[in-house]
Amino acid sequence: MPYNFRLFWRTTYRSFFASKNTPARLTRKRIIFLLLFYLVWPIGSLMHWFFFLLDDILFPGHKTQPIEKPLFILGNLRSGSTFLHRLLSRDSETFTSLTIWDIYLAPSVTQKKITQFVSGMDKKLGGHLHRLLYEFDRRTLGKFKIHRISFFQPEEDENILLHIWDSFWVSFLFPFVDEMPNYRHFDETLAPEHKRRIMAFYKSMLQRHLYATGKKYFVAKNPAFSPKIEMLVEFFPDARIIYMARNPLDMLPSTVSWINYARRVFTDPKESWLYLDEIVDFTRYWYSHPLKYLDTHPSPRHLILNYEDLIQRPEQILRAFYEQFGYPDRPGLDVIVDEAVKETLSFHSDHVYSYEEMGFTRQQIIELYPEIFERFGFDKREHELSGANVQTANIHAFE
Repeated sequence: MPYNFRLFWRTTYRSFFASKNTPARLTRKRIIFLLLFYLVWPIGSLMHWFFFLLDDILFPGHKTQPIEKPLFILGNLRSGSTFLHRLLSRDSETFTSLTIWDIYLAPSVTQKKITQFVSGMDKKLGGHLHRLLYEFDRRTLGKFKIHRISFFQPEEDENILLHIWDSFWVSFLFPFVDEMPNYRHFDETLAPEHKRRIMAFYKSMLQRHLYATGKKYFVAKNPAFSPKIEMLVEFFPDARIIYMARNPLDMLPSTVSWINYARRVFTDPKESWLYLDEIVDFTRYWYSHPLKYLDTHPSPRHLILNYEDLIQRPEQILRAFYEQFGYPDRPGLDVIVDEAVKETLSFHSDHVYSYEEMGFTRQQIIELYPEIFERFGFDKREHELSGANVQTANIHAFE
């Protein structure tokens, strides 16, 4: 089993015995989370691994399931990848993705087959279970305000690596970064056998999904795979890669806001804005490392995409890379794009922030990412006045 037991025990120990003066200090909120987590997660993990083993007996064909032309959307967090991912996922005749349901409740072939059987029976009996599930979904995950979250929406499948407790996402539940392997610089810092163990598990999960669903093309948005781009290509030589680039003046404060919001769901820190050095470090790397790789490995299977181009002309962008990457033509793409844009614009976040309240100035951000501003010609906004209502009022709908 490729489970990272050492990291699991270290995060457990730190949570209960060495969390003082950390963002994960033992407040009432944190204690409630820990009790719920250790009541649910270990039992759930044992159940999932039982079903993974059952897959090998009942559905051994998943091991040889081909993964043809998988599409991976990389880039920094808050750079338009969620919008593009969910837009593409609406083209269900072409693409499939992992949803939160697939990731946390039914990651195995056997569990997916059971889900499909129950779903089919429920539809024949009037769909009462479906209605209950969607109402539960609305009352729980629907309350999150960072972006639209649902059991039935495609989500970032870096989360699937939580089943081996070997993911950057562990830090959202247990923000003890000093205990973590350096996932933020994955290609360059992790041992080769460690990297391959993680990627082999990830590949097996995609194979299970494609085998169980019968779908052909997989699409994933994975900002946290930006530092894994070399290993990604090694394990998926047929991969198509889109790298999303967004103006750092928008990306950085939005990322700081998102990470603080996400980690605060599970912790109760005193400070307002944390993890600034960590975020600056990995965002610079998540620009430089994948772009360097793409520059030195030119291919028609790769595309570097400016965020502004995507939101200004999404249909033209999609049609162009469908043709470039060899995906089948989709006559109704204009309708899909229109519906996706309307849904995105209907979601209003109440999450408010500015880069100045985080301790940054416009000039500091420009100096942190000089090559990115030069390469993409991003607006440096010299017209903005210090102390004015600058970046950013609300989280952008298309992030």
